[in-house]
Amino acid sequence: MGDVMKKRIKRLAVLASGNGTTLQAIIDSIQSNELDAEIKIVISNNSDAYALTRANEAGIKTYILNDYNDQDELYSVLKEAKVQLVVLAGYLKLIPVKVIDSFPIINTHPALLPKYGGKGMYGMNVHKAVVLNHEKETGATLHFVNSEYDKGKIISQIKVKVSKNDTPLDVSRKVQAAEKVQLVNVLKDFSKGLIEV
Repeated sequence: MGDVMKKRIKRLAVLASGNGTTLQAIIDSIQSNELDAEIKIVISNNSDAYALTRANEAGIKTYILNDYNDQDELYSVLKEAKVQLVVLAGYLKLIPVKVIDSFPIINTHPALLPKYGGKGMYGMNVHKAVVLNHEKETGATLHFVNSEYDKGKIISQIKVKVSKNDTPLDVSRKVQAAEKVQLVNVLKDFSKGLIEV
């Protein structure tokens, strides 16, 4: 790449299926001027997702997917919003190939990939497996998304210690706190043109 400046990526779409605590971390970092970016749209496959409420309260446009198997619906919404980067924040559906081929997409996974990745490995399923296998550490992985679950190129990993008496809920709290910091830091790098897509 030489001395050519990498593209500054600041226009985001966030996809969320649930509570939206990761979305809130991004919103907070933008509002506090820690992160120089803008969330153009928040998209969900779940009309009851609290993430949509969080977006509405922050004045961010929202969209509920009618049919997440429709290749064109998500693509069209993202294209119309003129986003540069798609952030999966607790989004539990596989992304259509057309979207993967058209936009850079990043995902946070609550483990140190390649450990505890793949279909069905999300949320508490991951943390239960970590505790069951007596792991001494776990963490979060931020990676680009491709057509296979949790197989895209790794951008960043952050580790947390697992204590002998930790429950899956304890592990979940530690990992969630770490991954929010990790995601904001990586989004800062995107906004400065430090990450190549």
